[in-house]
Amino acid sequence: MANNSKTKKEPLFHIVKRSNMSVIKRISIYVIAVVVALLITGLFCAVSNKEDKGLMDMLKAVFIRAFDTKSERWRFIRDVALLLGVSLAIVPAFKMKFWNLGGNGQILIGCLACYACMFYGQKHESQKWIINVLMVVTSVGMGIIWAVIPAIFKALFKTNESLFTLMMNYIATGLVSVFITIWYPKGSGSVLRIKDYALPEVINEYMLTILVVAIVAVIITLFLRKSKIGFETSLVGESENTAKYVGINVKKVVIRTLIISGAICGLIGMLLSGSVNYTVSETMANNMGFTAIMTVWLAKFNPFVMIATCALINFVSNGMRQVKMDFGFYNNAIANVVLGVIYFFIIGCEFFISYKIVFRKRKISEENVVSEEDKSESTLVEEVE
Repeated sequence: MANNSKTKKEPLFHIVKRSNMSVIKRISIYVIAVVVALLITGLFCAVSNKEDKGLMDMLKAVFIRAFDTKSERWRFIRDVALLLGVSLAIVPAFKMKFWNLGGNGQILIGCLACYACMFYGQKHESQKWIINVLMVVTSVGMGIIWAVIPAIFKALFKTNESLFTLMMNYIATGLVSVFITIWYPKGSGSVLRIKDYALPEVINEYMLTILVVAIVAVIITLFLRKSKIGFETSLVGESENTAKYVGINVKKVVIRTLIISGAICGLIGMLLSGSVNYTVSETMANNMGFTAIMTVWLAKFNPFVMIATCALINFVSNGMRQVKMDFGFYNNAIANVVLGVIYFFIIGCEFFISYKIVFRKRKISEENVVSEEDKSESTLVEEVE
């Protein structure tokens, strides 16, 4: 009796989704990925520079020299706070699966509104507290308008929110350029710093930004986890049909959520113009609207984990600015390559956080292999027949 069963080939390995990993383990994986990436890119920088500097010099620049002074350490914390603020702004929209790619434009329009208040307040010699109030109201208001326009079209006409919000970025950049030309027609494309009507300092020039973002972080965390509005936002993201079935007005939720996102982005724009730079420019958003997408995704929409991811991204960027100066790189090309490699490692390690690779164990299949005992029994049966 011949065995006609075909041998089934199993794959060498298969990918299995992990159960939830602890926050500490997740952060540890990110840190390891960054260290490995820095070692690899450090060798690249050592070969590319003309200052006769090596791998250890790069690591020293990233880990030590970038945080040498007290002001540099404060600046790092403030930059983390700004990126965290933008990340918090897009979290509600992303929870609702409204892909808000217009963070840069909403920040820029907030910067423009804030600087306009300072500029015209200076010309009319208005009282500072009145100008400060107007800065808050106009910056937040313009951020809301810039976010709500795509939200209305999405809610009423089902337009593509990714393209719409992306195009709004270009309009905001164009408006900044136009107003710079109006305010300084004979200038060099930049505007003067106006410190007389800037936002008041709290302890030092960095603390106001940190405190404002800390308050926003607490509010957004409570909003997402404890409020009815946060529940409705998440439910719309999970299933619009389910939300409609339980009586939720989906259009209202979409517009309301983008009001929150736009308000926070406008607030960040106000801080950039009124407390950090005291001016406005086309590049002031510093692509935080796009960088925040990565920090939010890496943090799995968790506001507390976002603090770590924002710190990680700023740590890498801050270190590479110092490397650029120490190694004598005259443009951003090599620094951008290094940042790209590091970001690739950071994003790549997300795979190992979400999945694990299970290799096939060598075993004998009962269906395909006949044991020696079975062979002898089949032979005996044939002889008897």
